[in-house]
Amino acid sequence: MLETTTRSPHWIDALPTDRLIGEFSVWSADLVNLSADMRRIADHADVLHVDVADGHFAPTLLFCPDLVAALKKTSKLPIHVHLMTADSILLSQIEQFAEAGASLISIHAENAAPREALDLLDHLGVAAGMVLKVESPVEMIAPYLPRVRFVTLLGTAIGVKGKGLDERACARLQEAKGLVEAAGLPRRVLLAADGGIREHTVPLLRQAGAETVVLGSLAFGASNLGDRMAWLHSL
Repeated sequence: MLETTTRSPHWIDALPTDRLIGEFSVWSADLVNLSADMRRIADHADVLHVDVADGHFAPTLLFCPDLVAALKKTSKLPIHVHLMTADSILLSQIEQFAEAGASLISIHAENAAPREALDLLDHLGVAAGMVLKVESPVEMIAPYLPRVRFVTLLGTAIGVKGKGLDERACARLQEAKGLVEAAGLPRRVLLAADGGIREHTVPLLRQAGAETVVLGSLAFGASNLGDRMAWLHSL
């Protein structure tokens, strides 16, 4: 799959356009045998997805910059860091994960000062993304579309694994797709679905406009990862 050797956001333009992109969530990897898992997925994943949560903005505690730095040593895949952190530490977290080697850092539209965070990402030369909680209005992303490369819509409650897809998820993806198209942007902005990713939901999310899905157990728990990804790419 795609390899990245630079912090330039041009790797995003090189992602496939003719099939669903697979972001592999490190949260679902075998953390005790992480290097082995990274080798196992190397030929199948397009992007590594690293969730970061502080226990306040989201109820979970996840992951640290050292993990991203370690992933950079064991994988050539781009690393997408999803920050779920309180406003008081958001900028410092951006700096730490950028220094660790993140290829893309996504912040939340619900953060108090997203423009300041996007300014910092521009200054650091790291591609920016924006994430929206499942209960937040989709139109919140509209003012930021010219400044981001990924838009991720959560399909479950933030920072929780193993929950079913919210019934609003597909309609929200369709709305976001319409906003991206209406913006007439000169560069590619990818629409991602995160949460509730199951064998029966992925086709629905794809049909609703998802260009990439964040795969957890659907990928890492697959008995035959090659077959699982061939199915995903066929959608």
